[in-house]
Amino acid sequence: MIHNLYELLGLFFLYSFIGWILETTVAATKQKRFINRGLINGPLCVIYGIGAVLVSVFCKELTGIWLFVGTAILTTMTEWVAGHMIEAFYHERWWDYSNRRWNLDGYICLSSSIIWTLLAVLGTKVLNPLVLTVFRLMPYSLLKIGSIVVFIVLMLDLVATVIILNGRSKMMKQWVQVDNWLENISSKLGRKIYENVDTRIRKAYPDVTHIEMEEAKPEVFAYGCSFDKIVWLLVGGAFLGDIVETIYCYAVGGVWMSRSSVVWGPFSLVWGIGVAAITVLFYRYRDRSAGFLFLLGTLLGGAYEYICSVFTEMFFGKVFWDYSWMPFNLGGRINLLYCFFWGFAAVAWFKLVLPKAEYWIEKVPVKVGKVITCCVVIFMTVNIAVSCMALTRSTQREQGILAEHSWQQVMDERFPDERMRKIYPNAISIE
Repeated sequence: MIHNLYELLGLFFLYSFIGWILETTVAATKQKRFINRGLINGPLCVIYGIGAVLVSVFCKELTGIWLFVGTAILTTMTEWVAGHMIEAFYHERWWDYSNRRWNLDGYICLSSSIIWTLLAVLGTKVLNPLVLTVFRLMPYSLLKIGSIVVFIVLMLDLVATVIILNGRSKMMKQWVQVDNWLENISSKLGRKIYENVDTRIRKAYPDVTHIEMEEAKPEVFAYGCSFDKIVWLLVGGAFLGDIVETIYCYAVGGVWMSRSSVVWGPFSLVWGIGVAAITVLFYRYRDRSAGFLFLLGTLLGGAYEYICSVFTEMFFGKVFWDYSWMPFNLGGRINLLYCFFWGFAAVAWFKLVLPKAEYWIEKVPVKVGKVITCCVVIFMTVNIAVSCMALTRSTQREQGILAEHSWQQVMDERFPDERMRKIYPNAISIE
């Protein structure tokens, strides 16, 4: 069992390094020379570290076939999301499985997913216990300081690399314009860093292809899958999700019950974030068949709900729903019927709701829409932050922790236990 953040950071760095060794070895074997396959300059392949941490945290309760299913979904999604993030940031494709059977967009395929799954299960069952034992034999201060130092170095390396690669075309234009001023040390240094990073990426991914992205329309508010549209869909989805769940509870149990995730307003963030995430990730599939969307929604909706359940229990010490009484449930966190609901919701969303929502959102005047988006982002950010503090303080009160800081005193005054029980009537504290 993983108990603290520094152990997670340790696992992240270890698996990132192991992934870098594997990727570099495979690339060197194919190209007959040393190749740094990491995104960053250091000996870390962060996609391996991210996948390992996700599996270690969210699949720790799973056993048997469910462990394979959980790790398959998480590792496959990690690779798929990474490929599309690179595409979005750099307008490039760094790997392509299009020539393999059972692939999706060329970013994931069945054979690759099987390999990822086997490696993840092996790490979870064999390597994790050994590594965590070593971590716990180390002085805690050493593990803490070492993790923080390496994390800071990693972030600096990552930010620098992303900025350089993302601004590639702009940099080249600037350097052409100041070519007569290259005696300037900063220009020379910047050009040298860019050339080194760009050359390394070209060598690591020789088959990289450029992707033409759809251009935005400044005269249309929230055109395409833009940030403004996602914000509106997130808030709208959270509101509608709360209403639907409230009506469902009344229809089934005869009780009007708040299903909100936040302290201000009827917003179910599980639904809102789910709507936003599925729109961002699968916007390009909105015209695919209903069967494809149903399968996608069933698998990923169930995985998403399971992750949300584990997350809230880990960070707030509370379970906000429990399906243990329902047939075909998994740890009381998800059940087959509600997974099917996610599938039907995905079909309804892309085939019925999203087209109409896009039509009306894009009718909003650009300036008005920008102002509303800004206000909504500020409100929801504050709302979520206050909700997190209220939930944290509620757990502290249950543990007998006194209010020593001002924020704790404010939470005790504004959100006492009676009010919290009204806002979160289904919340169950975990010992």
